Amino acid sequence: MRQRKAKDLETRLARCSGHMVYKDDGSLREYCIGTTDAQTAGTSDAAVQAAPLYVEIGCGKGQFIIKKAASDPDGRYLAIEGQETVILRAAEKAMCVSGETDWPENVPGEERMEGVSAKLDNLKFISCFVEHMEDFFEEDQLSGVYLNFSDPWPKARHAKRRLTYHKRLTDYAWALKPGGFIEIKTDNDDLFEFTLEEIEAAGLHITEMTRDLHDPDCPYAAKEVTTEYEDKFAARGKNINYVRIEVVK
Repeated sequence: MRQRKAKDLETRLARCSGHMVYKDDGSLREYCIGTTDAQTAGTSDAAVQAAPLYVEIGCGKGQFIIKKAASDPDGRYLAIEGQETVILRAAEKAMCVSGETDWPENVPGEERMEGVSAKLDNLKFISCFVEHMEDFFEEDQLSGVYLNFSDPWPKARHAKRRLTYHKRLTDYAWALKPGGFIEIKTDNDDLFEFTLEEIEAAGLHITEMTRDLHDPDCPYAAKEVTTEYEDKFAARGKNINYVRIEVVK
């Protein structure tokens, strides 16, 4: 769903520039390969480059990727979102969590991420749509890809636009290291069934799968870090589908 443009969008995005990277100026590549001055300070280039890099495609308001980065300071995280108004909210949330600014009064209490506090030097945001991974990443560069509550594109003729279409899954796998993973969550049961078929068509290996991630008996750690959307629908009793794919090369 296309979002209404945020007030003072450009000015507010400029304030978040410390948390943003861009493809055209080389900052995306520098972050991904780990060669920025901030990252190399006090450590070796080899150590920085060895740090795992995780990508969330379609980060929404940012709760998931912020929690991931805050809980794993030794990893590097990149949040991708095509809609500028949405990624603005995520980047502003990161600034609040990192203590760079106070929470605005209009942010609901349930979105204020109480108890989460970190510098978040290991998290960057980029506003773009990803068609081909090779346009952004190198082969075998990533350690993990997260697809959380992607647009289901419900009409059959739009199947190729779904982020879990088999050619897209194969593309993500190209950018992943051997042993890297793709984790997928969705509340849309039809999209999940489609996804399972596409995983098989792509020849990829499922290591975890459930149609009710938040069932108390579900053993998967993926339920511990949630999105805003996930919290809302799980609280209503809606089942959350989840699958994890491990890349074997």
